[in-house]
Amino acid sequence: MIALLIGYEAVSRLLTPVPISFNEAIPIAVLGLVVNVASAWLLSGGHHHGHSNGHSHGHDHDHHGDEPRHIELGTGAVEIEVFEDNVPPRFRVRTDTGVLLAASDVTIETIRPDGGRQLFAFEDRGGYLESRDEIPEPHAFLAKFRLVQGGQHHDHELEFEEHDHHHEAAHGAHHRDNNMRAAVIHVMADAAVSVLVIVGLLLARTFGWLWMDPLAGFIGALVIANWSVGLLRDTGGILLDRTPDPRMAEKVRMVIESEGDQVTDLHLWRLGPGHLGAIVSVATSGAREAAHYRQRLAKFADLSHVTVEVQHCHSTSA
Repeated sequence: MIALLIGYEAVSRLLTPVPISFNEAIPIAVLGLVVNVASAWLLSGGHHHGHSNGHSHGHDHDHHGDEPRHIELGTGAVEIEVFEDNVPPRFRVRTDTGVLLAASDVTIETIRPDGGRQLFAFEDRGGYLESRDEIPEPHAFLAKFRLVQGGQHHDHELEFEEHDHHHEAAHGAHHRDNNMRAAVIHVMADAAVSVLVIVGLLLARTFGWLWMDPLAGFIGALVIANWSVGLLRDTGGILLDRTPDPRMAEKVRMVIESEGDQVTDLHLWRLGPGHLGAIVSVATSGAREAAHYRQRLAKFADLSHVTVEVQHCHSTSA
């Protein structure tokens, strides 16, 4: 509605120009720009700072990323990664020399912020070692890597932090707080309009182009309308229970079907920022019950409420 009102006022001034007090309007527009830029920076999390990597006492402290980690052992480097390309996430370990480590000599223990611990054993996959168990979400933990060679223990620590995969765009709109997003859009739109107003006022004062002021207002109205439509589209999708994160839906499907079962129906919806509900219908020829699949899906921290329906051949049980 604000965009419509600005557009209406801009068209009115194009048709019927009015005098402009440049000495008052320009400083006010500059002040508005400064305030809105500062507000947008604060609301967007501009107060966060980066973290540096440290190395001391043989411990490697790194942050979770897409690239494999490397640990120098003197005789070569060991490469460790969390591999999850189209498969459930698991640790993979290999050496840069191509020499395969013995699976029984390698373990990784994860320690999560809540104190939870999990020990991962490894299997030989031909060219690399892979953990037998999947890595539960979220991937935020301290990983203690241990290698036993020649009676010696090599211990290293790797710090993993959960990232928004491919950041906001890819990991999903379901993590965004739409109220905060609306506030950010509000101040960013105001900042963009302030820039247009300043440019329009300066050109109008310099060259006498009074039409530049309403033109800038009209363009500003289009900017506000465009951002508002995007916000309304996403929030409308939530109200209509549209699947909020196709990637999460695909991961759920892969986890269920990795054991040979079939997902016959899957519905995800957003309960709140970072919280999803799920209804899953599974067809299986085995004797698995709903509790088995709920346990399999417990790795996804975003799934706060899960309902599972199991179809055994032609019979249905919940």
